[in-house]
Amino acid sequence: MIDAEFKTALEQFGLDLDEPLGELLQQYAQTLWRYNEEINLTRHTTWDLFVTRDLRDCLQLAQLIQPGEEVLDLGSGNGVPGIPLAMLRPDVEVSLAESVGKRAKVLDELVTELNLPVPVYAARGEDLLEDFRFTTIVSRAVGSLLKFCRWVEPHWSQFDRLLLIKGPKWVEERGEARHYGVLKGLDLRVVATYPLGSAAPEIAEVADSDDPDAADTSRGVILELTKKR
Repeated sequence: MIDAEFKTALEQFGLDLDEPLGELLQQYAQTLWRYNEEINLTRHTTWDLFVTRDLRDCLQLAQLIQPGEEVLDLGSGNGVPGIPLAMLRPDVEVSLAESVGKRAKVLDELVTELNLPVPVYAARGEDLLEDFRFTTIVSRAVGSLLKFCRWVEPHWSQFDRLLLIKGPKWVEERGEARHYGVLKGLDLRVVATYPLGSAAPEIAEVADSDDPDAADTSRGVILELTKKR
């Protein structure tokens, strides 16, 4: 049964989940919070924060993944967005990469306890891409656009696209990345935009824009980066 406070948070922010999925996501959050008492994984330890800071991002991301994709959550940290994505989209293959050994060990224990078919690699994503290929790399709060593009630049043959979850500072990050030339040869699009934090509930928009300036910078966005053909 879904916890009453979790259900209230979902309703307050205009999110609707069926009972089995809601229970699975609830189990993830509660398990994460339990592990959080041993090792610092997240500051989002209330249902309101879980819904508005974690789940909302993952629900938006889940709409952008095609059936059968092989997805790598690079720098997974506390398992967001990879673990909720695996729950929301059981038709895709999700892997986690976390370079901090203690966190990777906890993530592996967590997915085992949740009985999820999600491999966890205690490795830097760049090293992992030496040996594996993925359809899509997803990431949240790992590094700036400049740093991320530099990390993956030698490995574009090993994946098709990046989907990066960003907050309002993404515009500044784009300016920095352009200044250092790391976006040359790449197409950058805003593919989703949605309210952040405790903003009043509203229907999130899925964008498909070749012009990143079209996005409202007071909202969260998901950026898609692909190699120009």
